[in-house]
Amino acid sequence: MPRSTPRPAAAALVAILAAALPAAPGSAAPGCTAPLAPTRPVAEAPWPQLRYAPDRLTPLATGAGTVVAVIDSGVDRRHPQLAGRVLDGTDYLDPGDDGGRDCAGHGTGVASVIAAAPRAGVAFRGLAPGARILPVRVSEQQVVDGRESGRTVSAAVFARAIRWAVDRGADVLNLSVVLYADDPAVRAAVAYAVERDVVVVAAAGNLHAEGDPRPYPAAYDGVIGVGAISANGLRADFSQVGGHVDVVAPGSDVLMAAPGRGHRRAEGTSYATPFVAATAALLRDYRPELTAAQIAQRIVATADPAPGRGAGYGAGVLNPYRAVTGTGAGTTGTSRRADALPAERVDPARLARDARRADTRERALLVAAVTAALAVTALLLAVVVPRGSRRGWRPG
Repeated sequence: MPRSTPRPAAAALVAILAAALPAAPGSAAPGCTAPLAPTRPVAEAPWPQLRYAPDRLTPLATGAGTVVAVIDSGVDRRHPQLAGRVLDGTDYLDPGDDGGRDCAGHGTGVASVIAAAPRAGVAFRGLAPGARILPVRVSEQQVVDGRESGRTVSAAVFARAIRWAVDRGADVLNLSVVLYADDPAVRAAVAYAVERDVVVVAAAGNLHAEGDPRPYPAAYDGVIGVGAISANGLRADFSQVGGHVDVVAPGSDVLMAAPGRGHRRAEGTSYATPFVAATAALLRDYRPELTAAQIAQRIVATADPAPGRGAGYGAGVLNPYRAVTGTGAGTTGTSRRADALPAERVDPARLARDARRADTRERALLVAAVTAALAVTALLLAVVVPRGSRRGWRPG
């Protein structure tokens, strides 16, 4: 499948998109002139889902109460598996819109890997279906025959988009886009997010064949940089290598939602990134007392050993279950990214958010306790009381 191979540029924001497939009739989103990829049915569970078994995670956490900002090509909330899961966002390409238009299909796919709801007869679902997606539209680029087409914002506007998402309550930022130059405005915006206890996750880039130009925001301190593996567990041939890679996740032949309806497959570190963002959302749900730095540390420390060697794997392969449960060596240790993150600050907004999460968990525990008590009472009434009556309430 062809991939984007842009040269490093100082000012352009480059969306890491998989190749666009031939268009299906009527598949374009409202207001979009470029055709979108055709939809395909989901006959069997995709390999990343078999690897991560989201049903095993659901009893522990779903990402409930967590907002994940997808700063991308927009997110089409019409998809049945995303309905009710996409908040009103914003559009930096067409000001006045709410981020719900997706002319490339990229952001919709990314969002679905995070939060697509389970649906009868569909073998695909997101890793954190309880999370809510905050769409921030910054690009409509597609890649056709290896060449990019479509509008995208400047680095300065991208930086504004990051700040906007943070100010609107994002708990996690999914950045499946990349700059191949260190832009001061973007660097400052990422620092702004980190300082406000937001987990920032970014793609490591697809230009390994182009010499691995340094990707941003993945290379900034405080950001979890994500590379891609294939179904065999080995680094995907396009996935960039370097010290900016913290972990790797599925990024080849990834199944995802297509705008409007149906599903498609694509590849790229773009699509590895939301698996890590979803894991961060699960942790924000299950362990709301953890800071962004501690979540980053935990994700890196619980990664599975990679079958390959070298800088392309970071700490290893993402393991969401171990990250949530805290099993395995190193969960209390430190990591390169965690060391780079600033010390926890007393921020009123974050404290309020943490209090809300704690209250939600307490209510859930109370409901579970009451339910269990009712079940025990019902058992006593159904079994013990009749037996006691027959025996005249005498000891046996």
